[in-house]
Amino acid sequence: MADDDGRIAVRLTITGRVQGVWYRGWTVEQAQARGLDGWVRNRADGSVEALVAGPAAAVEALVALCHEGPPAARVTAVNRGAGADPGPVGFVQAATV
Repeated sequence: MADDDGRIAVRLTITGRVQGVWYRGWTVEQAQARGLDGWVRNRADGSVEALVAGPAAAVEALVALCHEGPPAARVTAVNRGAGADPGPVGFVQAATV
């Protein structure tokens, strides 16, 4: 959902071979390069979860990249849902849940 200045926030769940392949670190680099806000973390079920917020075009660019991930990753799915915009907080790697 976009707000008045074109910011959107999405929550992603990425599955496949996405842990132990530097997916989180890669996501942080990609998000920071695009000036996005949010976080990325591993989940106990082997997936990676991310909350991404910022200008719609930059968010969509990162979502598209998440379908590939870093070279060692093998992404099988990227599920997308609405997210709550955390505001201008930068993008970080969060603790596993």
